Formats: sequence, C-alpha cells, structure tokens
Amino acid sequence: MLKRPTLPRSLHPSGTGLPANDGWLGIRRGNIRGQARSCTKVLAGSLLVAVCATFASTTFAQDDLGGFDLPGAATVCFGMLGITEERALAICDALALRENVKARELAQRWIAQQPDSAAAQFALAEVLVRVEGNLARALFHLGRAEELTNYSSLGRAIAMGGAEWHYLTLSQLSYVHQLMGNQQASLDYLDKIESVYGQDLESFRGWPLIKMQKWDEARASANKVLATSNDVRERSRAWNTLCAVELASLRPAESLEACDNSISEDATASLGDNGDLDTVYLLNASEVALSMLRMEEAEDYLTRASRYIDPDSVGDPWIYLLYLYMNQGRFEEARSALDNMLVWRDSQEPIVGVMNRAEHFLVSAMFLILAGYPEDAATLSATALNQPDRTGSYSADEAQKDSIAALINHIANQTAYEMKLEEAAWLDFPASLDARIKALPLRFKAWRSGRHAASLFADTQVLQNRLRPYAPLDVHIPEWIEPELVTILGEGVISSILEHTRDGGAFSLNEGYYYAYHAEIAAQKRQDARTIENAGRAMSMLPPQEVLLKARLSARVADAAWRMGEVEIALNNYEQAMAWDPSIFRRLGLSLPVRITGVDEPFVHQVIDYVGSSPRFRNHADGLTLEVFPQNDLTICLSTRGGAPLSCVQMGAFDETLALTPAQQLVKEFHFQTFGPGFDISLTQRMALMGSSVILSSQNNTGVQRNRDAVLQRP
Repeated sequence: MLKRPTLPRSLHPSGTGLPANDGWLGIRRGNIRGQARSCTKVLAGSLLVAVCATFASTTFAQDDLGGFDLPGAATVCFGMLGITEERALAICDALALRENVKARELAQRWIAQQPDSAAAQFALAEVLVRVEGNLARALFHLGRAEELTNYSSLGRAIAMGGAEWHYLTLSQLSYVHQLMGNQQASLDYLDKIESVYGQDLESFRGWPLIKMQKWDEARASANKVLATSNDVRERSRAWNTLCAVELASLRPAESLEACDNSISEDATASLGDNGDLDTVYLLNASEVALSMLRMEEAEDYLTRASRYIDPDSVGDPWIYLLYLYMNQGRFEEARSALDNMLVWRDSQEPIVGVMNRAEHFLVSAMFLILAGYPEDAATLSATALNQPDRTGSYSADEAQKDSIAALINHIANQTAYEMKLEEAAWLDFPASLDARIKALPLRFKAWRSGRHAASLFADTQVLQNRLRPYAPLDVHIPEWIEPELVTILGEGVISSILEHTRDGGAFSLNEGYYYAYHAEIAAQKRQDARTIENAGRAMSMLPPQEVLLKARLSARVADAAWRMGEVEIALNNYEQAMAWDPSIFRRLGLSLPVRITGVDEPFVHQVIDYVGSSPRFRNHADGLTLEVFPQNDLTICLSTRGGAPLSCVQMGAFDETLALTPAQQLVKEFHFQTFGPGFDISLTQRMALMGSSVILSSQNNTGVQRNRDAVLQRP
C-alpha cells in the first residue's frame, strides 16, 4: 500500500519539519532542528512557521503584533517561532531532551492551574500525540483549545494575543482528524487555516482526497501545485499524490514516473535543508515498481530507503525487504531483515508506532509461520486484528488490514494444528492424546478466522483488487499466501471473480498469476490433470523471484501426480518444493512418500515408528529415501532417490529438561529442521516481536541510537 509522505513540522504531528509538533502539515520529522536560522528559512520547510511570514508581510508595525518578537535565531517551540510562554518553553525543552514523563507532568500541572488556557490545552494534546500516540484524548484537548480561541480573522487573532495557539490548534486538528480517518474534517480545518491566515495549503489536500478516493480532485489539486509552486517540498508532495492517483487509474508507468519525480524533488529539498530524503517516497516507488513486476528495481528502492533510520516515517523499509526476501526464498537475508526491522521499529516515534504496528505484527507473523512458530504467529496476527490502527497515513483502510490479519491468523492456526498432529506422532499415549486434544481448538480457531476473513473479502470489488498481483493501494499480501483465498472463499467464487479480474487487465503483465489461481482451484477440486496443466503454465510464466509461490505449485503438482501414478513427475516436484519452501507441506497438510530404512536395532525401530506415524510422511517403496542411523549417531537423513540429501539432521546435546527420550527428541528436531528454514528464534526475540509500550520505546530511543550502526547492515 502507498503511504502519505512525512510532512513538515508545523501543521500536525508527524510530518517533515520542525522538532516539536509533528504532523502531516508537519511537525515531527523536520529538516530544521533545534534553532531556526531565520523566519524565511523556516518557512521553506514548515507550514507552521508560515505564520511568522504572514505576520512579517503585513502592514502592521512591530508594536502592533501583540508582543510577537521575531528574532533571526529564535527558539523553536512546538514548531513555532515567537512563543514566549515560559511553561510552553519548559515543556518543549523536556520534549527535546526526551524527558517525556516530565513533559507530561508539566502539561498536566499547567492545565490543572489554568484550564481555560488554550496554550495549556494544546501543550497537553501535543504531549499526548507525540509521546503516547493517544489521539482520541489529544482530540478532546484540541477541541477545548479551539473553543478557547476560535478566531475568525488574523486581525482578531493578533488582537487577542493567541494567534500562535490558534494556528497550532487548527493545524493539529487537521492532522489528527486525517490520521483517525475523518478526511473531510481534515480538509475543513485546512480551509479554516487558509481563511484566517491566508496560507496556501493546496499541497496538503492531495492525501485526504486520495483517502476519500476522489481521484479527479486529487489529480487536479496536485497539478495546481505543480503549476503554481516553486517550493520543492510542495512539489514533492504533489508528485506523490499523482503517484497514487495514476496507480488507481491503472497507469503504473505514469505512476512510477510521478514517484520518481517526488523522490527527485525531495532530494533537492533535502540538500537545501541539510536533511535526509523522505523514506516514504522511496517506499511508494518500490510499491509501484512491484506492481509492474520490476522486482530488482523495487529492491533497489527499498535498499536505498533502509540505509538511514527515519524515526518519523510511517514506512519501515525492512518490513518490505522482509516480504521480498520471503517471496524469493532468501531465508538467511529474511532473518537479518527481521533483526533490522526491530531496530528500526524501536527507534520510531510513538505516534508512528501507533500507525504501523499492524504492519510489523503481520510480517513478523508470516515469517514465524515459515520458521516453524505458528502459535506465536497466531498471537501476533490476532493482536493486529484486535487492535485498531490509525490508517490515515496509508492508502489502505482498516477493513483491509483486518481481512489480511484474519487470513494470516487462519493460516497460523491451521499450521499450528498440523504441528500438534506431528507432535502426537512421537509422544507416548497419554501425552499423544493430550496433544490431539489441544489440536482441536487450533483447528476451530483456524475455521473461525477463515470465516471472518471470508466475510471481509466478500465484496466483489475488494476481491478483484486483491487478485491483482502486488496491488499497491491495498494492504500487502504476499503472492504465495493469496491462493489461500480459494480455501476460505471457495472454488466457485474465485473462479467467477478471476475471469472478471483478467478481463479488467489485472494479469496483463504476467498471466502466470492467473494460472496459479486456477491450479489451486483444480487442486482443491481434486482435478489432478488440470492441476498439473495449470501449474505447469504458471511456473513457466511467473517471474523467477516468485520462489515460494512456485513451491506451492510444485507441491500441488507432486500431490496430483502421485495420485495419478506419475511417480517420476511427483518425486521431482516433491524435491523441488522441498528445496524452495520446506514449510509448504505443513501449511497444506500434505505428506511426503518415503521409503524408510535403518539398521536392525531397537532405537532405530522406535524412530522409524515415530516417523511413520507422522502426518508429514507415508511409507511407500517408490518414495524418497529416509534413512535412520544408529543411536550413537542420532541422525536422520531425507534424500532423493538418487541419494542427494534434502534434509540431514543430527541431534545436538540431549536436553534433559524435556520429558522426551533421545528418539523422541531426534524426531522432533528432524521435523523442525526439515519443514522449515531451521532458524532457532529465541523466546526473548519472539516476545520482542510483540512490541513494547510506545512510551518506553520513546524513552529508550537514546540507548537504541548508540546501537543502531552496530546492528544495521547498511548496503
């Protein structure tokens, strides 16, 4: 999905500009930090400080400005020059030093002593947004600040002496409403700022219009900015608007050109302001490149974005690199991306963490499914489903996020169910019975989340958009997971929608994805010949990077060919699927035909019994070779019929803390290593994937900064 660019630090909390009030018109991510060099210089990077320019350009004498002092090197507070209120400056100092608890206490004390102070109301709202990401509570205090100012003209605002707080309040209200999904209110506050302060905010209208799917109005707004503005930041935002609009109009080439222009304009602005390139522009360009199936180009954009941590950006490039590496079966790089993603996440500002936490949870859940930790994946996906996200910075909406979370939860619980059945195979009778009993709730949860996902995907238009490969305006679903839609929605529904989607041109760049869906439909109908035919077409057309999707197709071909008696075709595809994605057999609930051999000794016989009872294997004379070695070796090897090893596992030191015999531990380790990439992810790291309090995360940012360069791998 595309993202809203980080905005100048002035009109709302979470943008690109000055150090305090972060927003979409901008406060958190700025090019001017600490001290503003001059009123004109700040104006170039921040709308908030545009008030300063407005005052300077009026015919009022300095004495008429109600005490506003505009020195050339004034301190910036809440993204504004000219604030002299000592309480406000103390809060800004605390925020700058990341003394967040102190900032909250100062703001609460101020509002307790002066509840009718608009400045106090705004200050507490800013702390709530910036430190805690508590938008609902912040909105209440912003509403009070608006009631206490509510000026209808610049002259009235100056005469009453509260212009700065009125301006800050309106800009923050526009941002918070936009982030919480009330786009019309966001636009209304932009209109009010223009009416009272005469500011041209056209470049900030594009994103709310995109969220409202008013594509023509968004295009007209962006073109107006490009025709009238020479400000590189405004032009960059306008190009980003066109990037999304052209993509929605199914014109990816024009969209990528617009994305590249937004990057170019932003790079120019960054050089002028001694700042960094906005991460979001690079991420959006990578999304568009993916929609055009330019995999290498997409990876290049993401690699560029990952070089420097951007705490204020709603986009974390390591999320998308992790998706890309998983798609391509690059598991070692995926593991590294997971580590880097956590470093980036821990450096984010709290308000950003509120916005993209579901993205972190879902991509982590997908990786844990592949790595053999589906129950943790189920917990993460359920958390993403149950916690509402602030999706105002994304082209997708919360319903899309929920649908993907439910789908991932379905897969995670189904995979956990299969693993419980595997576990039951090597346990003694009482423990085996207990494992089977524990498996039943997992199957029920998988069914329930599958039904929930089906209800969210039920809309025809939503489903058509979803079937489009790498639909960049939607929440990201890896192409190797999308065939699960056939499972939860049914073959008939997908067959019907698939033809409409194809007629609409969704598969014009590569029809391999179209045939991949048909292969899945045929497989679930047990139409073996059609499965093999469609899967063969798909694999011959799909980009070489679609490794995990091809692994699913190979597994389907192998299963179908085996039933048809085509042993050679089946074994070749079993071997290929194992090489590409060994976890696919567990996810699909399939078993491998194997010829189990071993020496005549009690330990070996016990291991063979356990393996033969596993749902992942079925004993057959024409199957792959599975050899069990004697107890002094503690090794199991799965090989091709030609003797090439597919998975050889030797158990490490015997773990006496487990209530398992050496034979049981060996079989358990063999299943873990054989049907996954073999990563041993510690409980500590799995717990870390759940995230921590945004307040604690913010307070610990200083410590994280010292470790970033050591952990991040910068290309």
